[in-house]
Amino acid sequence: MRTRRHLTALLLAAALAPPPAFAADAPCYRGVNLSGGEYGDRDGVYGTNYTYPSEDTIGYFAEKGMSIIRLPFRWERLQPALGGRLDEDELKRIKDTVGLIRKHGMAVLLDPHNFGYYDKVQVGTAPATDAAFADFWARLAVEFANRDGVLFGLMNEPHDIKATDWLDAANAAIRSIRAVGARNLILVPGTAWSGAHSWEQDVIGGANGTVMLGVRDPLDFYAYEIHQYLDIDSSGTHPTCEGAGAAAEAIAGVTAWLKNNHKRGFLGEFGAAADKDCMSGLTEIYATMSDNGDAWLGWSYWAAGEWWPADEPFNVQPQKGTERPQMRLLANSAKAKTGACASVKPAGK
Repeated sequence: MRTRRHLTALLLAAALAPPPAFAADAPCYRGVNLSGGEYGDRDGVYGTNYTYPSEDTIGYFAEKGMSIIRLPFRWERLQPALGGRLDEDELKRIKDTVGLIRKHGMAVLLDPHNFGYYDKVQVGTAPATDAAFADFWARLAVEFANRDGVLFGLMNEPHDIKATDWLDAANAAIRSIRAVGARNLILVPGTAWSGAHSWEQDVIGGANGTVMLGVRDPLDFYAYEIHQYLDIDSSGTHPTCEGAGAAAEAIAGVTAWLKNNHKRGFLGEFGAAADKDCMSGLTEIYATMSDNGDAWLGWSYWAAGEWWPADEPFNVQPQKGTERPQMRLLANSAKAKTGACASVKPAGK
């Protein structure tokens, strides 16, 4: 009977050699999600219903060797009316947070944490049309165009939208970002929560692994954002890791897919509790990505942030000076030899 590790090895061995231009070192972006900016409804009050990370929190993760922060926020608060101007106060809060992250030497991944919706309207459906989504990204891209260390994540976990329809929306956003002159790295999710475990399955409207090969970027400067949790149903809602083996195989499978298609990936969300099975699964996932820096640009663990519940088992926010076991594993993984993130640039830049 073949072992799981043997199957993992077979998946990776089946992949084609990467293009020589891709880095061979461990992924350069290693970090965490700092939750808080996505809390509450669109009319939430800053400091009461939602928050952004403090400099103390940002500094803590910089000291632990993290090199990127994924920064969630709500589309509706930043752009209160589709097709309208960005809210100046909310934009300033995001810009100030980005400034603090960059001050501490880390990159930042901007993350409209909306699951493929504006309010309760799905992207691609009026009034949240592809054109409206593209307009939002044009306005946001202008504000951060070509800033070193600022990456654009198109959308957190689109779901219940056909892969073919999501591809149209993603390509519309990419066109608008490039049209305003922004050459920033773009991270493109798939539908079905962008899960690694279902990447090559037809969940709704085609498999991400087939349909999302239709991403079109004039600069060819994008990567796929993948998510994967280690619990039994890959949802990230359970404190135990019966799905750790399946999660490790899923990451190995996506690694092979990336290599076969000469693409790059970023593991935007993954997380687990601190029990033995969880830690073992996390270690195996880190090892796969670290050994395949030509395919993986990096990862960001879910989650941390001052308002993230202290008793939440995935939490790596320090509590009264106590470091979580998952954080020790993250910090150790961040010590691996890495290529320079500054070298991750579009052709000709």
